[in-house]
Amino acid sequence: MPILPTVETPDPLAEPAWDAPVEPAPAPRRRPSLWGLGERATWVAGLMLALSALTGWYSGEGEGVTVSVLGWHTGVLGKLVLVLGLLAILVVALKQWGLELPAAVPESLVVIALGSLATIFVLVRAISIPDEFFFAGRGVGLWVSLAAAVALIGAGLLQASEEL
Repeated sequence: MPILPTVETPDPLAEPAWDAPVEPAPAPRRRPSLWGLGERATWVAGLMLALSALTGWYSGEGEGVTVSVLGWHTGVLGKLVLVLGLLAILVVALKQWGLELPAAVPESLVVIALGSLATIFVLVRAISIPDEFFFAGRGVGLWVSLAAAVALIGAGLLQASEEL
């Protein structure tokens, strides 16, 4: 009498058929939409702000010639407006290069802060013309700078809505 009951031998192990890997289907092209425009709007507004600091903020007649005073020549505020525009471009470029800001400092908040500072600086120059340019009135470059600074705030708000 055997100790163990008799068992049937298992069927031989059959190897599964090997199929060649199938090429994945190409990803569908995304259509541009309202979402995802925050970075592009930040880049455009920052570039417009930086370039507008190099346009005529004041213009007027001075000793027989028409004089235009660039934002760069209006003192520290004009130079800061240029730097703020370049910083806004840098924020977008850093994200494109794969460098992220810390989670405690969202990118949209940085863009809104840069736009707010630029708006304040341009408004100071719009209200108070420097004394050495007493002969000049406000030029179109000053209003372009103001529009770009406000657009930078709007771009930051658009980015914030995308982050939600």
